[in-house]
Amino acid sequence: MKKTLIATLATAATLIGGAAQAESASYTIEPNHTYVTFEIGHFGTTTNRGRFDKKEGTVQLDRAAKKGKVEVTFDVGSINTGSAQFDKHLRSEEILKTEAFPKATFIGDKFTFNGDKVSEVSGQLTLLGKTNPITLKASNFNCYQHPMMKREVCGGDFRATIKRSQWGVDYGMAYGFSDAMDLVIQVEAVHQ
Repeated sequence: MKKTLIATLATAATLIGGAAQAESASYTIEPNHTYVTFEIGHFGTTTNRGRFDKKEGTVQLDRAAKKGKVEVTFDVGSINTGSAQFDKHLRSEEILKTEAFPKATFIGDKFTFNGDKVSEVSGQLTLLGKTNPITLKASNFNCYQHPMMKREVCGGDFRATIKRSQWGVDYGMAYGFSDAMDLVIQVEAVHQ
């Protein structure tokens, strides 16, 4: 009887441990539904916006344990504002120095949940060779079964207001451009 009880408890512990591990899932960022964009005020009148067209990354998500890790890398030279002249200036040595620093990366390893939804992700943004902490707050987050891919997809819209000068991007501040810039990462990732 005692051996049977021990065997049953050991089996239950294995099943519970296996179930907890089964909750952790790996995802690959789907580039057609993932965007890294920025918004910055222009002399208090309008907002300059742009995006980085080339991006890739991965997500590890454990909803049961309420933890995860995300890594998004984007090609800084793929910046696209809709204006070739403006894009050229942004890539220049005066601003983003894309020849010397072609890639930027956000690695988030602290997930905060509101119920079963991710509400924010904190981590490190590396840009122009400098790394600083940021926290991206979610305005949307959801996981769903994709009807065409027949796989789970998780994603959301995440935003942080950063001081661009922390990364050495201070062009225009002497003219009155704001140091504050909104960084928006809209991400969808496919279960692997």
